[in-house]
Amino acid sequence: MGSGQSVAVFGAYGHTGRFVVTELRDRGFVPILLGRDAGKLQALAASHPGLEYRVASVDDPASLDLALKGAAAVINTAGPFASTAAPVIEAALRAGVPYVDVAAEIEANLDTFTHFTDRARTAGVAVVPAMAFYGGLGDLLVTAAMGDWTAADEAHVAYGLSSWHPTAGTVASGTVSRERRDGQRVRYTGGRLEYYVDESDLPTLEWDFPAPLGPRTVLGGFTMADVVTVPSHLSIPEVRTYMTTDAATDLAAPDASAPAAVDELGRSAQTFTVDVIVRSGDTQRRVVASGRDIYAISAPLAVEAVDRILGGRTMTSGVASAGEIFDAPDFLRALSAHITLEYA
Repeated sequence: MGSGQSVAVFGAYGHTGRFVVTELRDRGFVPILLGRDAGKLQALAASHPGLEYRVASVDDPASLDLALKGAAAVINTAGPFASTAAPVIEAALRAGVPYVDVAAEIEANLDTFTHFTDRARTAGVAVVPAMAFYGGLGDLLVTAAMGDWTAADEAHVAYGLSSWHPTAGTVASGTVSRERRDGQRVRYTGGRLEYYVDESDLPTLEWDFPAPLGPRTVLGGFTMADVVTVPSHLSIPEVRTYMTTDAATDLAAPDASAPAAVDELGRSAQTFTVDVIVRSGDTQRRVVASGRDIYAISAPLAVEAVDRILGGRTMTSGVASAGEIFDAPDFLRALSAHITLEYA
């Protein structure tokens, strides 16, 4: 448990940030509330008596340095991460404290690996991008499914969401990613990330999710952050992700609504099933995770990561994805209160 250690949360008043703050307190950590909006920080602090808040901006390195003073680690929940990840990582490196984020942006995660791998390793500082539902969970599941395999031919990650009401951060991050791709699509094939132009609609196929979800129509080529995290440490030349068409339609709707809380924890009614299949030759292995609310589940993922880093339960240092830096099966077992797992 946290044993009273202070953990800074950048973007603490955002939708995911609030879940992270609550999870940290439940785990015995003391969150330090960070963000650029003093009014929102004050309001959040009022709902968490005794917590300190500090105003900080990615455009002001000195403010970030002051914000991280006394913190044992920092969790970045503020997107778009194309704008926030690098400045907060820089501040973490200056402070010598671990950095974890919940970025689902493919390009932002690539930037983290590209620009900080050598520096973070030299500094001996753990930097874990995409430690969230997209990127982190999929990587843990693929790693667990691999087991004793050192390589595989393909990894498939199918997302079965009952719905997808995006947060403002998700919408903003999606806009930034589309602008960076300049109309191109992205996939991981032949052992490399490939940007390409295709004017046709994404292909659809039937995916046989386990009960109770069952068969659903999914979009092929709906590429998520797993194409960065999984290949960063696993020898798998083809990594493909899929999304149920209903959820993709929700996300793309011009009048898409934000998640609505339906319980005392602030979670929405959304449920998810993540179905992972890895194949080597004629043999395949499968792991399925199911739970509720893709934003809420990012909190225990990120906080468990911080707890393990601060407790020395890591397998490497520097920039690393979840499956590389942590014992994936053990990490997933630690989430049993939040995720139901099935191995096949």
